[in-house]
Amino acid sequence: MSGDQHIRDKLAKLEALFARGATEGERAAAGAARDRLQERLGYGFDENAEPEVELKMSLNDTWSVRLFIAICRKHGVSPYRYPRQRRTTLMVNVQESVFDETVWKEYCDLQGHLFEYINEMVEHLISDAMLSDGSDDNLDQKLLNR
Repeated sequence: MSGDQHIRDKLAKLEALFARGATEGERAAAGAARDRLQERLGYGFDENAEPEVELKMSLNDTWSVRLFIAICRKHGVSPYRYPRQRRTTLMVNVQESVFDETVWKEYCDLQGHLFEYINEMVEHLISDAMLSDGSDDNLDQKLLNR
């Protein structure tokens, strides 16, 4: 049995132990041993890999925030906030190039569709339900009292 195959067998046994670990201590020990073996095999460690950076996203509204969170979670990215940050501010730790190619690209595409849909709904509400014109072209001009 080759050295790599022996390590892979150990890794499989540790993953099984980790999955069925009865106590938190057993799971932690099995997880640490599994991580060491994976590092030995070269799993999850690439010296040429781009490092993760913290990105701050300031979005315009709650719909955009909800859409962004859903897309992040879909791609395995965990968004978070620091205390006292606004509800429209989100932070992520990611490899920037991977984030730009996947999450951000999908977000921008879906954000355009979201705005189109919301605009259609507002136009319908104003014109059909309120029987009004929401145009601001014909607003009265008031003089300032000085």
